[in-house]
Amino acid sequence: MAQKPAAMAAKKLSSCNLTAALRQEQDAGAALLLFLNPPNATPSSPFRHCLRCYDLIIISKLASARLFQDMESILSRLPPTDASHDPGPRENLLCRVVSAYGRTRLPAAACRAFAHPAFPEPRTAHALNTLLHALLDCRSPLRDLLAVCRDAGIPANASTYNILMRAAAASGSLEHTRNLFDEMLSLGIAPTVETFGTLVAALCDAGQLEEAFEVKEAMVRQHDVPPNAHVYTSLVKGLCQRGEVDAAVRLKDEMVHKAELLQNSAVYGALVRALFRAGRRGEADGLLEELKVRGIVPHRDRVVYNAMVAGLCEDERDPSAAFAVLDDMQKCGCKPTAVTYSMLVAGLCKLGRWQDAIELVKDMPKRGCTPDVVTSRMLFDGLCAAGEFHEANTVLGDMVVMGFAPSKDGARKFVEGIEKEGDAVLLESVLCRLAKMNVLESSGWERAVSGVLNDPAELRIEKQLASIRSA
Repeated sequence: MAQKPAAMAAKKLSSCNLTAALRQEQDAGAALLLFLNPPNATPSSPFRHCLRCYDLIIISKLASARLFQDMESILSRLPPTDASHDPGPRENLLCRVVSAYGRTRLPAAACRAFAHPAFPEPRTAHALNTLLHALLDCRSPLRDLLAVCRDAGIPANASTYNILMRAAAASGSLEHTRNLFDEMLSLGIAPTVETFGTLVAALCDAGQLEEAFEVKEAMVRQHDVPPNAHVYTSLVKGLCQRGEVDAAVRLKDEMVHKAELLQNSAVYGALVRALFRAGRRGEADGLLEELKVRGIVPHRDRVVYNAMVAGLCEDERDPSAAFAVLDDMQKCGCKPTAVTYSMLVAGLCKLGRWQDAIELVKDMPKRGCTPDVVTSRMLFDGLCAAGEFHEANTVLGDMVVMGFAPSKDGARKFVEGIEKEGDAVLLESVLCRLAKMNVLESSGWERAVSGVLNDPAELRIEKQLASIRSA
């Protein structure tokens, strides 16, 4: 691919032709070379790139490849603008640059891009909101977002407040979320359904369900904004967490008359888990059938099926019902994920069927799903809880190959279990392996070494651990 610019040297390219060539070029480095050295460019007749060329090379190529240093260099080449140019397209480019930095968790770079002199002043609310979104993606604290708003000096709109409220809610501050909502109203900015969704979710998370329902009523009566699926889901989850399952079911039924809301299966997932906890498994089965009857079999997501699997693994002494749900998932075109398998593994281990759990994890790649770190830890912890430490050691070896490590708590329990068994050979191997993985505190090493080993083995392990620490 890198030879393409040389091969095109004899061709006369227009800006439109170059745009097409950049779009087709998959290699970011080759695209950059073509952009910098168009075939028909000469010192006396430099090539004039159109804004679309910059857009393609900066966003579609360099940003996607995370070649940010090259991207900054290209940004500096953007020609200055004047009053005769429409600032809209260039601002759109600015927003895409800022968003690219947000996606890669680079908040300082996003702020620098927002202030880049290549983009025309003044900044608009659209550009400001793009930066706030990027900072929110970077999990920047609310105070940073508020500082950006203050320094930008741009009048806020509903989208601005929606982002700030989401940041406040994410920080766990219901007070700040409410204050921002009140400030929004005082400025005469009409709240949107997203505004209400954020406030309702924050109230539900704080356990203030009565006030959350008051907000739901107010958004309809006072603001003529109908609740969306997010609002209903927050309320249903809040009721389920309180154990008010009947009220949650009635709220779900309220959605039946709003077909577009039923496409969101998160409500059904929350209800399934609550019904299992209340010992009402039959009704949980009925919810899944209701989804199918309404033609909303959740093939796009796995929320309801995973909730069924989790409930059955917790409720059943025989996991065959959970495996039946797994088969039903696949028949409906809903591919199980590692989360689904992790719940099955945990359920099997809880029942003492650790051999079945091992076989299930081995069989996952054949089912089109690779074990992840959570699945591996579930199996490892389950084997330790069952006292099957040699099997757990085998799983630990597989985890090392896949680049996974047990949790520090799991590693501690593993070592403590082997200590109790007094297996010096296994303990020696395990301590050295865990030391290399840096998942066992030094106190764990010292206690294990001094607790059960004979002197020769103890000295050998101490030397191995010392070499690992020094490395």
